[in-house]
Amino acid sequence: KHDRGGMVDIEFLVQFLVLAHSCDHRPLLDNAGNIALLGRAAGFGLIDADLARRTADAYRRYRKLQHKLKLDDMAYARVEPTTVAAEREAVIASWEAVLGPR
Repeated sequence: KHDRGGMVDIEFLVQFLVLAHSCDHRPLLDNAGNIALLGRAAGFGLIDADLARRTADAYRRYRKLQHKLKLDDMAYARVEPTTVAAEREAVIASWEAVLGPR
């Protein structure tokens, strides 16, 4: 969740897009959720559509894993980085495309 390319990075990226661009693109202000907001940002040309889709897919996967771990009574929602390597790459690519390299 908190690792580079994790769920928190997606949430931060979406909030940045909302804060930086909602004055010109009012639909970003809707309480639509991170996945829908990524799609809207792509529709406005604020992020590449393929990157937005891959990042949304990563967010879905992270949420699914998090829910499964919670249902299994795991104290911490932590998975091996290799399990989500493709997702992390997508999120990092989106981060760098929108915010620049870290």
